[in-house]
Amino acid sequence: MSGGVALIVGAGAGLSAALARRLAARGMHVALAARSTDKLGPLAAETQASVHQCDASDPAQVAALFAALDTGPGALQLVVYNPSYRQRAPFIELDAEEVRKTLMITCYGGFLVGQEAAKRMLKAGGGAILFTGASASVKGYKLSAPFAMGKFGLRGLAQSMARELAPQNIHVAHFVIDGGIEKEGDPRKDARGEDGLLDPGAIADSYLHVYDQPRSAWTWELELRPWVENF
Repeated sequence: MSGGVALIVGAGAGLSAALARRLAARGMHVALAARSTDKLGPLAAETQASVHQCDASDPAQVAALFAALDTGPGALQLVVYNPSYRQRAPFIELDAEEVRKTLMITCYGGFLVGQEAAKRMLKAGGGAILFTGASASVKGYKLSAPFAMGKFGLRGLAQSMARELAPQNIHVAHFVIDGGIEKEGDPRKDARGEDGLLDPGAIADSYLHVYDQPRSAWTWELELRPWVENF
């Protein structure tokens, strides 16, 4: 698809930036939303994107974000939910407030954004909502219970939304990112070897492949991992 508006929530470097560049190249207006927008200036200038400050776990801020997009340059065609937060600690040492924050950002924010997006896409007659998951979406690791709770919840949300909304022409998909995403100057690169980390551009291409799928053959979930990663 070309034209229309694509919203990336939890925008930053890496995957979000790769997606923004590809969507802008398609002629879509890109909207970048993040809790902190301080570092989004260069990407916004490169992609001609609009920038929106939004805490995705706050219902009022999410509602305000979508209200602002309602006055924008076109219909909302694609929403990507990319934020996450985690606390790593032994289970009995986990801080209750940090656990709550993890769940609010990783899962509850996905609900808030997904609901606002769905309201508009139902009226428009279609659209796509994509959620970024992780290995923790399907496997709970030690010292990482809050992250698993949040990502398991996000996966359940995506699955439920997909089953309800697909027959109404809204494509909902969840992506299990099973491995480390390469960053500029990443110290892990030498240890992992060639193509040992997920290339953000390659992930973005997979998102757009799912976005472009004919509705006669939609998928609701895709797993992505480097070739050297253990299953």
